Amino acid sequence: MHPEILRELTSQRGREMRAQAHRAMQARMARAARRGGRTRDKADEFVVPAIPDYVDGSFRTDQADGHSASQPGGLPADRRAA
Repeated sequence: MHPEILRELTSQRGREMRAQAHRAMQARMARAARRGGRTRDKADEFVVPAIPDYVDGSFRTDQADGHSASQPGGLPADRRAA
């Protein structure tokens, strides 16, 4: 087969495949949108649980008070051992 004809057939096939993929994606999005209306009420009920700040399960209630995570041990400079 002539190379130009083969190249044109290949590009035509590629265009057809991209168009088919685009139509399939639009159909999936339409189905998801229809389903979204039915399940939206259940999705809004989910509450993310609080994650403890420390290993013992406690939560930080005040500011860092000068503590910096970049300092070794997390202690202020005046409390670190020399």
